[in-house]
Amino acid sequence: MPEHRDIDVLIAGAGPTGSTLAADLLRRGLRVRLIDKAPHAFKGSRAKGVQPRTQEVFEDLDVLHEAHAEGGPYPLAGIHFGPLTAPWKMQQRNRPTPDVPYPNILLLPQHRTDAILHRLLNRLGLPIEYDTALEDFEQDADGVTATLASGEKVRSKYLVGADGGASAVRKATGLGFVGETDASDRTLIIDGTIDGLPRDRWHIWPRASAGACPLPHSDQFQVMIRLSPDDTPDLDEAAPAGRFHRLTGLRLRDITWTSVFRPNVRLVEHYRAGRALLAGDAAHVHTPAGAQGLNTGVQDAYNLGWKLAQVMAGAPDSLLDTYEAERQPIAARVLGKSSELYAHLSRHRVSGLKRGDEERQLSLSYHCGPLAPGHSPTTKTLRVGDRAPDAPCSGRGVRRLFDVYKGPHFTLLAFGADAIESLPELTWPASGAELRRYAVRSGRHTEHADVLTDTTGQMNSIYGITGETLVLVRPDGYVASIVTSDWTTAFTAAANAFTPR
Repeated sequence: MPEHRDIDVLIAGAGPTGSTLAADLLRRGLRVRLIDKAPHAFKGSRAKGVQPRTQEVFEDLDVLHEAHAEGGPYPLAGIHFGPLTAPWKMQQRNRPTPDVPYPNILLLPQHRTDAILHRLLNRLGLPIEYDTALEDFEQDADGVTATLASGEKVRSKYLVGADGGASAVRKATGLGFVGETDASDRTLIIDGTIDGLPRDRWHIWPRASAGACPLPHSDQFQVMIRLSPDDTPDLDEAAPAGRFHRLTGLRLRDITWTSVFRPNVRLVEHYRAGRALLAGDAAHVHTPAGAQGLNTGVQDAYNLGWKLAQVMAGAPDSLLDTYEAERQPIAARVLGKSSELYAHLSRHRVSGLKRGDEERQLSLSYHCGPLAPGHSPTTKTLRVGDRAPDAPCSGRGVRRLFDVYKGPHFTLLAFGADAIESLPELTWPASGAELRRYAVRSGRHTEHADVLTDTTGQMNSIYGITGETLVLVRPDGYVASIVTSDWTTAFTAAANAFTPR
């Protein structure tokens, strides 16, 4: 087989994590191959909750409108006790605010999330290579040589394993996958139609250890049945349907997907081994509680994409080390939270159904990480490393800050006359991600390309601005630097960590 030498990044795994990463790298002009050992795209509902922060990622990739069209809100729970059904609010329904435009979790079956991202890749000109498994790889100072199951050898600058909990990339690195798997704790998951069951509730039968969540824009439910330790389920259609009928008295038909889920709780020792990196389930696996796994994986990809591109453009290699430093602690916290919720569910506690602000992943911060020193200047509301919030503003083709942030660039906001005057003096390399500079002014709308008008005063308030300030925002929507004086020196020192030399 010929050896291809013209690839920047080889990605193994075309699920939400790998597809998000591929799309982000493509819009940065990188050469990518995306392989998957499966014969076709995933067909089940499995991970069905898209959190608010992930919706913001999808907006940046210009696919959120599709996700909202194909998804829907989470319904109230309906807890069945014999002939009685008690309503239960699993999570607070929040109203959009100027800084948080998408405050609620979106119910979207995983196969639709995959399809939305795959259509994006198709528009970007990247075919997904199914039925293509990675066998092994070797790396040297200049790149990675991967061997595929077909015998083909692929040469790339970097390899990313987004190939799930049984990751071939992770296994080839020899990195430990620390945690536990309780083989006796299993759940049967089924996608199918249920006759006579209202679709306005997520139905739960506590005594039967069963549940059924209506999937939006279809007649299907995702059915979950907790299995006993000695149960070996038959997955042929008649057997799950018969089991569900015995538990609930309802008819389950037209089954399209079944699976047995085991709640692994594991975290990889390191996210990087030289030029091989891990993301998503290849790096961390979760219980299903809290809808965290898919979302954490998508945000892994969103953190990694711009860093890979910057390093290939000449930024310090140490920038790739910050991927693990920023994402591994978050994965550890998310694992703890999903495990806590799952433990409550295992004990049939209603508290395990409750969802709060932490699961939305909007408050996750990289503050005090390697790119966000704890001694950095702050505003009244923001620290370096925090999520850069949305805010109303006006400008040429702009209604809000997320319009400004959309794309693979860095964004620099200047508040105050002295900060605005410094903008032309700040140097930025020609290679790597572009820097877009904006003067923030109060008053009436202007069509000047480099001016944002805070017509309502909310932008200054949300960003906690009290004086002359520069705010630099990373391509993944987190605050990279806050500068309040000595503009050129302070800005250059901050930028050196993630810009080409």
